[in-house]
Amino acid sequence: QFHVVESGGGLVQPGGSLRLSCAASGLPLDAYAVGWFRQAPGKEREGVSYISKDDGNTQYADAVKGRFTISRDNASNTVFLQMNSLKPEDTAVYYCATQIWGIAWYNPRAYDHWGQGTQVTVSS
Repeated sequence: QFHVVESGGGLVQPGGSLRLSCAASGLPLDAYAVGWFRQAPGKEREGVSYISKDDGNTQYADAVKGRFTISRDNASNTVFLQMNSLKPEDTAVYYCATQIWGIAWYNPRAYDHWGQGTQVTVSS
């Protein structure tokens, strides 16, 4: 059975960095487009970043452009989200999700496999 698992979250000071991992099992992750989402308490889940399955096209939310970088490592069946210059407003549970179609990257409804999430807390 195909599923994905996030890891790498934690507590970091403002200005710090974290690297999140989205590891897949059951199927090759490079057959899917992958999105990273986050959800803060009391807020809707929002798209953070996306990487396509074919041409490596990437997308970022305006709030994270220039600070976050998404990448793939097909050998390890993993997608990473490198997060630099973290801010308190980046605090949320971060989820990775997959879709076959590569459409509407920012819309959670376009994705059909989700991980359980990893907590990121940015605080001094």
